Amino acid sequence: MSNIVVFGSQWGDEGKGKIVDMLAEKAAAIVRFQGGNNAGHTLVVGGDKCILHLIPSGILHPGKVCLIGNGVVLDPEVFCREIDTLAAKGVDVTPRRLMISKKTHVIMPYHRRMDGCREAARDAAGKIGTTGRGIGPCYEDKVARVGVRAADLADFKLLQEKIARALEEKNVLFRHLFRCEPMDPAAVFEEIKPFAERIRAYLGDVSTAIQKVKKSGGMVLFEGAQGTHLDIDHGTYPYVTSSSTVTGNAASGSGCSPRELTRIIAIVKAYTTRVGGGPFPSELSDEVGDYLQSQGGEFGATTGRKRRCGWLDAVVLRESVRLNGPTELAITKLDVLSGLSELKICTRYRYGGEEVLYPPQEQNALAHVEPIYETLPGWNEDITKARGYDDLPENARAYLNRVEQLLGVPVGLVSVGPERGQTF
Repeated sequence: MSNIVVFGSQWGDEGKGKIVDMLAEKAAAIVRFQGGNNAGHTLVVGGDKCILHLIPSGILHPGKVCLIGNGVVLDPEVFCREIDTLAAKGVDVTPRRLMISKKTHVIMPYHRRMDGCREAARDAAGKIGTTGRGIGPCYEDKVARVGVRAADLADFKLLQEKIARALEEKNVLFRHLFRCEPMDPAAVFEEIKPFAERIRAYLGDVSTAIQKVKKSGGMVLFEGAQGTHLDIDHGTYPYVTSSSTVTGNAASGSGCSPRELTRIIAIVKAYTTRVGGGPFPSELSDEVGDYLQSQGGEFGATTGRKRRCGWLDAVVLRESVRLNGPTELAITKLDVLSGLSELKICTRYRYGGEEVLYPPQEQNALAHVEPIYETLPGWNEDITKARGYDDLPENARAYLNRVEQLLGVPVGLVSVGPERGQTF
């Protein structure tokens, strides 16, 4: 059975959680391979909204194994809060079906403090738009080889030593650069200790778990967070996240061979949104942008921040196709476009006196491009009850067909509402 990777093709918030939730029915295991609780996947099941930040979306399907890979950075308090919330809803979140890689790096209280101090110290023009969850500082410690890994939560002596070592440097910054109180290593240990004691039971070898599923003939579903254009290497740097969000990291971030990644689904919102700072060529600051924001309920699942909205941008999507090699597209929130008399798609940019099909790679170059649009007719029909391609109005079908033509990738899935049954 083909394993599946689901990735976001824009700046996140494309609706990955819903698609993963649907595909999880046929999967034996669902793996989260990067990011942290700066991501939020919103699922609506039977009218009940559930937002997950760390635990894979497949947890809502009884019997599925959910794995948190080594490429994730995990906040122990957030993880414990999520399992408590899910357990209160009657969801089985016992260690027999939920595992954290022992190699996963842990977000510590000093990472959150550092994140907040840095963002506060930047002037308005320099703010990155970080969620302040400590994601970036945790990845920094990972690369600097001084990070706390999940396995360390089961070794209190080693954990105390690592906390003390980390704060030797960080307290200098807190005290002398950010002018705030230093952190006491003993107090940090006591803060993390009760969560460490709970998490120990969830630690395991995710690579072996994936291998077992493969040998048994089951399908593994790899779930990414954020979107391609927030990738640390390929995104709109420096307005990016701190991890690699592209498909290639699904193997590295979970501990398996790239050969296991056989079906790759690009999640494409039918228009474009972005949260936080950074250039956004097709952004709409008019009544159409307000309409998309209102109709789409565009507020960040993690931060609650209002999302910026704009027309579909085929240039950023073309780059996503080049970087990730999707076998199909999943178009989400197509229903939000209903009621607009005409629709626009940005097909290329004008940059430096030339027309370009891919984003220029100089820093902040997207702030200096001119989007070139083509216009398609819209539709007024309510499409939320559509259960197949033929149920869509002619202009909606034409819109999907044009997206296929521009990207050279077939549309395999379409979502016309938040419920499970509104995807075909």
